[in-house]
Parts: sequence; C-alpha cells; structure tokens
Amino acid sequence: MSDPAQMYSVPNPNQGSGVKTAIVAGALVALVAANVYLYIQVDKLHTDMSKMQESLMTEISNLRETSSVTTASQKKHLETLKEELAQARSQAAQAAGQAKADAVKRAETLAAKIEQEQTRQAKQTEAAIGEVKQQATTANTKIEAVNTDVSSVKTEVASTKSELDKTISDLKKVTGDLGVTSGYVATNGKELAALKRLGERNYFDINLGKTKQPQRVGDISLMLKKTDPKHNKYTIEVLADDKTIEKKDKTANEPVQFLTAKGGRYPYEIIINQVKKDQIVGYLATPKETVPR
Repeated sequence: MSDPAQMYSVPNPNQGSGVKTAIVAGALVALVAANVYLYIQVDKLHTDMSKMQESLMTEISNLRETSSVTTASQKKHLETLKEELAQARSQAAQAAGQAKADAVKRAETLAAKIEQEQTRQAKQTEAAIGEVKQQATTANTKIEAVNTDVSSVKTEVASTKSELDKTISDLKKVTGDLGVTSGYVATNGKELAALKRLGERNYFDINLGKTKQPQRVGDISLMLKKTDPKHNKYTIEVLADDKTIEKKDKTANEPVQFLTAKGGRYPYEIIINQVKKDQIVGYLATPKETVPR
C-alpha cells in the first residue's frame, strides 16, 4: 500500500484556520441569502396587498357609481308616481259619481305602487350596503392572511438562522490523521444537513459494506476491509489517482484525510459515524475549489 505522505506533501496544520474562515464565510453567505429571500417575499406580499386594496377600492367605487345611478333613476320614478298620485287625488276630489270612484281607485293603486317602490328601494339599498360590507370583510381577511404570511416568513427565517447557529455551535473541529485541523465534523444526520446547507464543501453519503470490488463515492473509490464494532474501529482502502491508500484501524468520527491531484493542497476527508458488523456509515467531504486536471 502507498503511504499518503509519500504521494503528496502534507499541508501545514495552520491551514485549518483557512478552513474555519471558509466555514464562517459560508455561514454568513447562507444568512445573507436567507435575508434576501425574506425581503423578496415581504416585497411580493406587500405588492399583493397593494393590488388587493386597489382592487377593493375600484370595486367599491364602481358599486357606488352604479348605486348612485340606480338611486337617481329610482328617485325620479318615485317622484313621477307621487305626482301621478297627487293628480289622481285632485281629480277624485273634483269628480262626481262614477268618475270619482274611478279616480279614487286609481289613486289607491298609485299609492300601493309607491309603497311597493319604496320597499323595493329600501331592500336594494340594504343589499348594496351588505355587499360593500361583505367585500370589505373579504378584503380584510385577505390582508390579514398576507400579514400572517409575512410574519410566517420572518419566523421561518429566524428559526432557520437560530437552528443553523445552534447546530454549527455544537459541531467540533478535530485534527485529522494527516495532522491537518479538520473542518467541522458532523456526527449525525442533522449536523451533516447543516454542513450541506453551508455549502462550503461537497458532501457524499457513505454506506459501505464488505464487497469484493471497490465502491464509487464521489470521484474516488472505497473498499471496506474489516470492522470492529466493539471498539468502533474499521479499516478501508482508498483508491484515488490510480493509487491505493490503506487507512487502518480508524475510529468513528475521526477525520480520515488524504490528498488528491484534483483537491490540490486541500485534503479530502472521510468521516464514519457508525461502525457495524461488515458495514460503515458516514460521509465524504471534498473541497469546493479543486485543481483542474
């Protein structure tokens, strides 16, 4: 097996500070992105609210115009009926015999029509007022929903930031087997998800069993040689750049580091979180910036 120290020069452990800076920068980028998303959502919700209010005012204005025209027409019709009623009563007062009876009957008919017209207009006015109130209520409900969405977005962003901060603060940095201070080491799925969210490195899941052939993970291949679940130890072979490196008796959550031509001076890291019988589970972390082949 080839010695990794002979394959590539081992970087100075002080380079770990660069990894720390990159992680912090990644966290800041993630938070800035979250705030940008919040501002976009709030701006969109405010725009929707303005459109909704403008639409409501237009509907109410149209309703008022229609109501005004209808009211004027109905008022004119009612005045006409009243004039006819006054004329009929005048004729009834002046007439005699059958003519008087006919005039009285016509006056009574006109009086009934006026009463019906007044009742109908009152109902229409009440219905128009009810429609305006209903539209106002609907608009207020929509505006409240928009305000709720704004609050929800703010809460979600704040929650995401708080959760990310807490998860990152719980992570640990460990010196790898090449003597290089590792980036943050995730020991479970939640912590790994937080690292992926930072996006400063590429992450590939590892679920490796004992097989006769190496298994591809990212741009390298791995072969599990043996496991010791009792002591949380394992041995694997790493195949990269047409060379094979044996990593013997490594411990769970220990950063197993190796250099590749593609990664340059930044090491690849294997973190195994679980050591089972003939099986290991963890992840591979590789640099985002790589050296072109």
